[in-house]
Amino acid sequence: MKVRDVMTPHPITVSPETSVPEAMQLMQTHGFRRLPVVEGGELVGIVTDRDLKEALPSSATTLSIWEMNHLLSRLQVAEVMSEQVITVKAQTELVQAAELMLTHKIGGLPVVSSLGHVIGIITVTEVLRAFVEQQHAAD
Repeated sequence: MKVRDVMTPHPITVSPETSVPEAMQLMQTHGFRRLPVVEGGELVGIVTDRDLKEALPSSATTLSIWEMNHLLSRLQVAEVMSEQVITVKAQTELVQAAELMLTHKIGGLPVVSSLGHVIGIITVTEVLRAFVEQQHAAD
């Protein structure tokens, strides 16, 4: 089985200039935990829910809610994203994608074309779903 058989095609992406609150809202609205960051059609990073949560001020802050919201609205994804992104191609074997996620302890991989354009995303959930479906088909 190949990555293309189970990936989510055409994932929602953000630009490096997207604000942190906007990225958080996208994740909450759609139930994502990661967003590929794209500039000029090419993958330049990935931002996870963990990256965004770590960017939030501590609850022990002395800032007012208005000050916090103002500062957060100016914080961009580029400032909190990971630039070193592990990716796979659509024709990659699913087991290889699973091994990459295990080795690097990550929950998902952007799927890129030969030109570096994001064409999909594959997550641990999709890998597990494929495994379960294969087991049921074999029974």
